[in-house]
Amino acid sequence: MAVDPQVKLFLDSPLASHPPHAVLGAQGLRAMLAQYPAPVLAPPIHSVSELTVPGAAGPLRLRLYKPSAASNLPLIVYYHGGGFVICTIEMYDDTCRFLANASGCAVASVDYRLAPETPFPGPLEDCYRALEHLARHGAELGIDPNRLAVAGDSAGGNLAAATALLARDRKGPALRYQGLIYPCLDPACDRPSQQAFAEGYLLTRTGMLWYWSQYLQKSADAANPLAAPPLARLSGLPAATVLTAEYDPLRDEGEDYADRLRAANTAVVGRRYLGMVHGFASMPYLTPMAHRAIADLGADLRSALLA
Repeated sequence: MAVDPQVKLFLDSPLASHPPHAVLGAQGLRAMLAQYPAPVLAPPIHSVSELTVPGAAGPLRLRLYKPSAASNLPLIVYYHGGGFVICTIEMYDDTCRFLANASGCAVASVDYRLAPETPFPGPLEDCYRALEHLARHGAELGIDPNRLAVAGDSAGGNLAAATALLARDRKGPALRYQGLIYPCLDPACDRPSQQAFAEGYLLTRTGMLWYWSQYLQKSADAANPLAAPPLARLSGLPAATVLTAEYDPLRDEGEDYADRLRAANTAVVGRRYLGMVHGFASMPYLTPMAHRAIADLGADLRSALLA
């Protein structure tokens, strides 16, 4: 189908365009986002608390969302998107509130370090350390450490997938589920959807190549399965939901990863949202499909963690 009319209006507006990533640089992109923040809906939720936990190289901020006063809640550890370079847990406050309410689970949003200041594997190690700490101290936080999931979107989807790999390989916290929202997984950026939607659909192929160059500062890292999860051995991983968008350069790599997980005998729910572009799930102010995607993922997580 065609691009959703509301999304098309946004794509045609000045808000959807900016100078090339390489011209703005990391600091310029961050400043631009701070200057033009997205609308904040702040849906009601039972509680939100700020935590500080040990990271791979110092303290890490977490924001913990609880949808109810129930004790022993399952936990979803969430890693935000932003190409490994931009965005903050504040920018994902709405997303995490909606996900907690939709799933009935607590959600912990991780403020991992960003590239290029901290390239691979630093951000990933932060994500894994946060998961370890939350599992170890779950009882103190009213969380059930035996009902854990990871989730994330875009770069955060990569980090969630790689954190699941680390948890398996390091015999770390046992995960029951992984929720991957249009994850970026292939540093080559050469799949058909990257070519078909290279320009004009918010995320560009040129921009994605630049993001990868900030995260992977050594060429050899592109062959590391923890940076590019499709290269990993995928057996023994938790069940997954993989959400993709029809007009997203990252569509094909996400759907290919879902197929690879299935081939490794992992149960996978795959959903492609028609008429949507990259980032739509974090845009409830723009399209009701954002609510639909988070509600769908929330229902899958509820089934996996609360059943």
